[in-house]
Amino acid sequence: MTESRTAGANGRLWGMRARDWADLQEGGFRAGYVAALEHAGVGAGTRYLDAGCGSGMAAALAADRGAQVTGIDASDPLLRIARERVPHGVFQTGDLEDLPFEDDSFDVVVGFNSFQYAGNPAAALAEARRVTAPSGMVVIMTWGEPDGMEAAAIVGALKPLLPPPPPGAPGPFALSDEARLRAFAAEAGLTPLEVVDVSSPWEYESAALAVRGIGSSGVAAKAMDASGEDAVNAAHAAAIAPFVQTDGSVRIGATCRLLFATPAGA
Repeated sequence: MTESRTAGANGRLWGMRARDWADLQEGGFRAGYVAALEHAGVGAGTRYLDAGCGSGMAAALAADRGAQVTGIDASDPLLRIARERVPHGVFQTGDLEDLPFEDDSFDVVVGFNSFQYAGNPAAALAEARRVTAPSGMVVIMTWGEPDGMEAAAIVGALKPLLPPPPPGAPGPFALSDEARLRAFAAEAGLTPLEVVDVSSPWEYESAALAVRGIGSSGVAAKAMDASGEDAVNAAHAAAIAPFVQTDGSVRIGATCRLLFATPAGA
């Protein structure tokens, strides 16, 4: 299928430091992935779609539980790593707003910090609902409440270095509010069920590895395009300084928010 301009741009940005993302940063929300798979009942034979699968950590966890894994992402470099991690999975480049699957194809569809990066998040979530079986489940993972979250300071460090967002563009915590998150699901034709918050601290062996890991996201790559790699690294180094431990390791508190939903009327 033909990628949208949004998918193409996201694919380039998120693929720029794919190996650092896979090795240093993707695991920052591993606890959220595990909680989502357990709560959604992913197990042997589950038809599982990871929408925005990145380098495949969550997909690998699903495969370990016996699921039939499919993943889609805009970034070819990330998908190459996902295929290494899940050799028997089916992974392809694509656009979340135009999923190349038949209606009702999957038992569980997950979007781990992915729907909000689509050019049209509502369309992306509606597509997730379309490909979910009537008895299935859609899982949306986003940031938890930013107030008091240590990782929110890291996210905020990039704001001065990013180009001005388009008018009305949602911020990174736009879906953190539970009422807004539930409304987002309902507007896509889903019935929101439980909302679960999961603590998932980011941990690194050193400040240098923390800067590399945090700098591997697509958002950081966008800031580097606008303001330069040195400026981004310096901003991240300053932001993580309060979280460096006495042994030189880094631990940053982070929380993700999971919404579980079913197709309306199921």
